[in-house]
Amino acid sequence: MDRRSFLGLAAGSLALANSPRTAWANLPNEKGLKLSVTWWLMNGIPVGDALGMLDRLGYDGYEMFDWRNASTLETFVEERKKHPALHCSTLVANKGVEARGCGLVNPREREGFLRELNLSIEAAKRVDCQRVVVLTGNELGGMPRAEQKTNAVSLLREAVPILEKNGFTAVIEVLNTYVDHAGYFLYYVRDGAELVDRVGSPNVKILFDIYHTQIMEGNLINNLRGHIDRIGHFHVGDVPGRHEPGTGEINYRNVFKGIYELGDRYQGYVALEYGHLAPLEQNLADVRKLANFA
Repeated sequence: MDRRSFLGLAAGSLALANSPRTAWANLPNEKGLKLSVTWWLMNGIPVGDALGMLDRLGYDGYEMFDWRNASTLETFVEERKKHPALHCSTLVANKGVEARGCGLVNPREREGFLRELNLSIEAAKRVDCQRVVVLTGNELGGMPRAEQKTNAVSLLREAVPILEKNGFTAVIEVLNTYVDHAGYFLYYVRDGAELVDRVGSPNVKILFDIYHTQIMEGNLINNLRGHIDRIGHFHVGDVPGRHEPGTGEINYRNVFKGIYELGDRYQGYVALEYGHLAPLEQNLADVRKLANFA
């Protein structure tokens, strides 16, 4: 999509931004991806105001707020009741990208990971969320990569009964090591697919981050099509810069269409995770329109 087309979508969506949710929902032939927003994008806006904005713009979910902050969690527990159409799509299970003390590849961190997984599940239940993001943590020096992968598989298999018992899915995030996360263990989608296949449970899937995948390997549409049955969640950001669709090299209209055309094979969320350059409400309305298909 060129800049003119993207700006045309922006202009067409301004009225949408100021309309109640029911107006968006009742537009003829409007069908789209289930969109969620990582809380980083909301820029410190009070929770109630932010949820109101997402609801008004026809979003479906929000995710990855700091559930470890008891006050923040309580605020979401209360405010979400005012917006029943919005759902918490994911929370992060283990602490940060490096997942220090609670990663997957170091067998000495087994107890730390299982502890964080259980805590995150209990927090997620309070906001009716059924998905947790899992980070592998960084590679271990001096240990063969194959052994670290086997360690991750073993620990994920140990997590499966916990996930099954609680009705949860863990989505393992693949990150880039060229720009943002040097040293991170899981940086290719194919390796994420191998982990998922070896674990062998529908409760463990890939978090396919389009921004990270573009940096590491590209071939986005074929990549997501080939792995869609292993994918449990998507994240969105453009390259370079990790800003909104339309600011970089990714043709997000085509990528969104590629996901949409998979139909029943993917019914999960596509979540925005970037630093926006356009005013927030305008940006959210633009992306909502970009991800709609008649």
